[in-house]
Amino acid sequence: MADTIKPTHKKELFGHPVGLYVLFFTEMWERFSYYGMRALLTLYMTAQTLENNPQSGLGWTATEALALYGWYTMLVYLMSIPGGFIADRYIGQKKAVTIGAILLTAGHVVLAIDAIWAYYTGLGLVILGVGMLKPNISTMVGGLYKQNDIRRDKGFSIFYVGINLGSFTASLSVGLVAAIYGWHAGFGLAGIGMAIGLFVYLYGQRYLVHVGNEPTVEDKSNDISLATLFGQLFKSPLQLTIVVIMMVYAIYAGFTYEGADSWGFGVLYIVLALITGLMMMIYKNLNGQIEKDRYVVLLLSLLMVIVFWGCFEQMGGLMNLYAEEKTNRMFMGMEVPAAWFQGANAGFIILFSVLVANIWAKRKLKGKAADSLFKMAVGVIIMGVGFVYMVFASLEYEANGSSAMYWLVLAYFFHTMGELCLSPVSLSFFTKLAPARYMALMMGVYWAATGLGNKVAGVIGESASNAGELNIFGGLFVFAVLFGLLVILLIKPLRRLTHGAEDKETFIHDDENEGFELSNH
Repeated sequence: MADTIKPTHKKELFGHPVGLYVLFFTEMWERFSYYGMRALLTLYMTAQTLENNPQSGLGWTATEALALYGWYTMLVYLMSIPGGFIADRYIGQKKAVTIGAILLTAGHVVLAIDAIWAYYTGLGLVILGVGMLKPNISTMVGGLYKQNDIRRDKGFSIFYVGINLGSFTASLSVGLVAAIYGWHAGFGLAGIGMAIGLFVYLYGQRYLVHVGNEPTVEDKSNDISLATLFGQLFKSPLQLTIVVIMMVYAIYAGFTYEGADSWGFGVLYIVLALITGLMMMIYKNLNGQIEKDRYVVLLLSLLMVIVFWGCFEQMGGLMNLYAEEKTNRMFMGMEVPAAWFQGANAGFIILFSVLVANIWAKRKLKGKAADSLFKMAVGVIIMGVGFVYMVFASLEYEANGSSAMYWLVLAYFFHTMGELCLSPVSLSFFTKLAPARYMALMMGVYWAATGLGNKVAGVIGESASNAGELNIFGGLFVFAVLFGLLVILLIKPLRRLTHGAEDKETFIHDDENEGFELSNH
């Protein structure tokens, strides 16, 4: 059997491994389900409660809805840490993705049931499913390419198109179904999409036989368990002191934070303290100064990830509610569903992802700054500029009682251009710098940082009820631009700490694999 399938996984399509396209379509349908449900989430929670009506919502206030939205989107990504660890240590990425897809399918099916218990249960299953699938499928994409293969960035960009193709089709179809047949019919359609993704993934296993497998005995012997890492923490006075201080503050926050979710913030701070301790212990166990320097850059780049998504995720929360409540959505005699605006981001990605990737590639060929850190900083700045148009929208609303749709579209366009500079690049950057034996775990940390950014976005959105949208959007614009410029000022010393991780990327033709691979000369 092994002899019959071994050659299959080496075949390539359009210059990339066929396995990339299996993962492309798996992730496309997973994102169809996730973003389809995400487009409805805040709208469903704030919709009026109506007796025996498919359009009946939970009747929550915007502040309550944005609070739950922030917790949910944070937990979706925070669960990537245990998901990555379980794959790294026990079952491998391939099985973890399978389990995640099954949990996601079950979660969306449960969400189709019109009952409050089903709503919370479905969200819980989706959180667990994304935690198992998200970090591990990204790791598998990186595993399709050899170290320093120049095709890796483009491979992640192709993979990213799959994410947004799913998001775009979901925002239109799920939003339309929900508008006509009710919220739970929309949730059910998202579940059908995830079931298709699971089928695609299982069918394409023969193209993934060389990636994501269970760790071998040798892999496990070279690995350091979490228990060992935390055990070493007690032998490191400085690191232990830092963690203890953070834990004390976490407990204090749990008792003093105002609001119904004070316990949630207490737990969050405890988790962040433990993650901090874990990251410090991983640093101490790295081999050599080069590996440690790269790890420092990797952790610093997490700040950009948190800042970016803390601003960007206003799209699914505050800006989604703004589209519903304060935007004139009439077009040619028809009212455009608010959920459709969530498709603008994905649509722009599909249209412009290749163009943006080619612009960066040409800059690199000309010897201009085009490394990952520079791209990410530029992405934060461009995304920040998008909030200028939401400032204009807010000013128009204050003057006329509603604002035009094109302000939202322009904001989404700039947010998308920023995302194309940062998100696929940061994924690839992590696979280049992360220590090999902690690869899936570090991808989990990456998605956890994304989740923390999502929670920051929820907190910012909640504050709009007091501060007002105009101040929120204006503040996000100023902060994002200044933060991006600061990173650019620090780019040279940070670049030195990568020790040329991106300097040797090249490719040569490999007849056996019918594609290109790294030249070691």
